[in-house]
Amino acid sequence: MASRSRAVRQARLAHTFCVLVILSASGSVVMAQTAASNGSSPASAPPTQTSAQNPVFGSVPEAKPTPGVLALTFRDAIERALRQNLAGLLSEYNTIAARGKKWEQLSDLLPHVSADVQEVEQKTSLEALGLRSFPGVSGPLPHTVGPFSYFDVRASGTQKLFDWKAIQKYRSAVSSDTVAHLDLKDARELVVLATGNAYLQAIAGAARVETAQAQVETAKALYQRAEAQQQAGVSPAIDTLRAQVQYQTRQQQLIAATNDFAKQKLVLARVIGLASAQEFTLAEKAPYEAFPIPDLDTSLQRAYSMRSDYKAAQKRVLAAQFEHSAAVAGYYPSLNFAANYGEIGKVPGDVLPTYLFSGTLNIPIFEGGKVHSDVLKADASLRQAQAQLADVRGQIDQDVRNALLDLKSSSDQVEVAQSSVNLADQALTQSQDRFTAGVTDNLEVIQAQEAVASAHESLISSLYLHNLAKVSFARAIGRAEEGVLEYLKGK
Repeated sequence: MASRSRAVRQARLAHTFCVLVILSASGSVVMAQTAASNGSSPASAPPTQTSAQNPVFGSVPEAKPTPGVLALTFRDAIERALRQNLAGLLSEYNTIAARGKKWEQLSDLLPHVSADVQEVEQKTSLEALGLRSFPGVSGPLPHTVGPFSYFDVRASGTQKLFDWKAIQKYRSAVSSDTVAHLDLKDARELVVLATGNAYLQAIAGAARVETAQAQVETAKALYQRAEAQQQAGVSPAIDTLRAQVQYQTRQQQLIAATNDFAKQKLVLARVIGLASAQEFTLAEKAPYEAFPIPDLDTSLQRAYSMRSDYKAAQKRVLAAQFEHSAAVAGYYPSLNFAANYGEIGKVPGDVLPTYLFSGTLNIPIFEGGKVHSDVLKADASLRQAQAQLADVRGQIDQDVRNALLDLKSSSDQVEVAQSSVNLADQALTQSQDRFTAGVTDNLEVIQAQEAVASAHESLISSLYLHNLAKVSFARAIGRAEEGVLEYLKGK
């Protein structure tokens, strides 16, 4: 029982570690996406996730369940999660917001053209304007002038001929739009990681139920044999009591395993967005394929070239550099052009053409410290983006090394666990034969049965850890979405 408890604790620790990794990584993605949509750095952006639940573990469930019982494969689970998972959907919407921000900044560089038609009738109070007399005019002026009317139809346009600040802000928005798309890809990687973990957990839960059921059948047969031998007078009552206790213990373990498996299926259904009433079964068992341990340097180079979060961090630095340049450009002059052309007259049939063309050179002289403030904030954001880039690079190095260590360790554990199961099964068979022959009591059989249960639990946990290590490695090098299915097949 002690070894089985240790194996259970190892599996739960592995699950907890994977959850913490997903929480940490996806939290960074959500913050970065918020920053991209707001056009600011992640450090200065206000948090948008107020729910206690991380979006990677949420989804938008399908409206209607599929008729009958759905046979859910690993591939189908990933495809559904990529469509329905909340983190992926939120990231996709953030890319739309980033695209809108880019168009907003581009608007400052494009011509603005408008047209208007006016027909005005007006009466003006000279007294309200303080005009009571006028030089060269004898007598007081009238209190009001009018009414008079005019008709005006006119087209107007403005264009920034040169504004370095607007140019740099647009470049920053283009980089932020690229960041949003990279964040979307990274969010999909995290969704695959969460789905893979949930599916593998459910597979392990199903294996535990199957193993527990087999242990119940074995314990029941042992109890019935002990009871028959007691009635025949060849076995003491203590053997029957021990066998009965063992049988009921196995029944309790089966109940607990069945309940855990049902909860694991609920978690999986939630992650991939199945309808709430959808019945499904797992179409795959715990796969095991030997996986050659990749080279560290090669894996690191692949990760640096493929990880979306690393590319996004690089683009954030570029966007911050453009923002810093735009802030400094607040000291620079800008050149604007404005024009209008139209016809004006007393009535629409009696109009004359008029126009205006103007160019304006705006030279900032004193802005009250606003430009200096913008430069300081932009410099701080740039330094933060550079620090985050260095941190992401270090995190990638750690992720790859951890994944390679887990691949090696879990592969060795699977081999040892498979051997232990074979040895424990042989020991149980021999103990049962010895008990049947009356050479020993059933205490030896019960101990052998405990060893078999512990060995099977270790094998289930080892298979889960090995397959999770493959999923984690695919995520570590930045190709979880494409590589998970390959790696689980040992390719």
